Amino acid sequence: MARTRDEQPEPPVRLGDGSLASVEPSPYTSGYELIVDGTPQSHVDLDDPTHLHFEYIARMAAVIDRLKLPGQPVTAVHLGAGALTLPRYVEATRPGSRQQVVELEPDLIALVRERLPLPRGASIRVRIGDARAALDRFPAGLVGQVDVLVVDVYAGAQIPAHLTSAEFYTAAARLLAPDGVLLVNVADGAGLAFARRQVATVREVLANVIVLAEVQTLKGRRFGNLVIAASAASLPTAWLPRLMAAGPHPAKVAEGREIDDFVRGARPTTDADAVASPKPSSTLFER
Repeated sequence: MARTRDEQPEPPVRLGDGSLASVEPSPYTSGYELIVDGTPQSHVDLDDPTHLHFEYIARMAAVIDRLKLPGQPVTAVHLGAGALTLPRYVEATRPGSRQQVVELEPDLIALVRERLPLPRGASIRVRIGDARAALDRFPAGLVGQVDVLVVDVYAGAQIPAHLTSAEFYTAAARLLAPDGVLLVNVADGAGLAFARRQVATVREVLANVIVLAEVQTLKGRRFGNLVIAASAASLPTAWLPRLMAAGPHPAKVAEGREIDDFVRGARPTTDADAVASPKPSSTLFER
């Protein structure tokens, strides 16, 4: 049951890395936001799990919606838990789906489960541990069977370096079914140097790649989120431009020659030269 929006805020929880996490009513819409050290990490509407306030999450969901037949259960793995927004969405739109989530911070999971409880009967298993290490610990029966693998791991506002390399994506891709889709949330700013290398890196592992983003972000004119979607199989994209153009902000899909242009001159990342994603401006998330 959803909580009332006029209740008193509960105190934040200190996580294992020293950061402070809290669940607060959204200042913009219905539902709640998970805030970690001042950075909004997730939005959840307990009354309507299909209400996706964060645009990059909505773009990921738009890709997931095209998997298999509408409403058909899928097998999903989520690296990075946040407030379990996408697992809730998949559960609501595709009942019976098998889902596994990997999260490094047990106190974060405890906070989310307490203040934003999952629906009863949801088949969502949470594993505690490092996302990359977990790739070798999934049941053998899951290898080659995953329909969608979501990579959305942030330490504060940055992607850890060891989750950005070709070696990491190669290990992750082993889980995917032949037509399975990898979805990666990348945040970057002016010039998009990090994002370009990430797209080049993913394309080293999975040949078919598209990028979904707000127009000004995709042009490298503002800090924002880009969603990389990749698969060994062809990605159906005819429906995406119309969906992206519908708003609420102008967005587009880069594919084909645009991807070639986007990654031109970008060197794929390896474990030897991997770096964390850039930090956003300290004022980016000010209310």
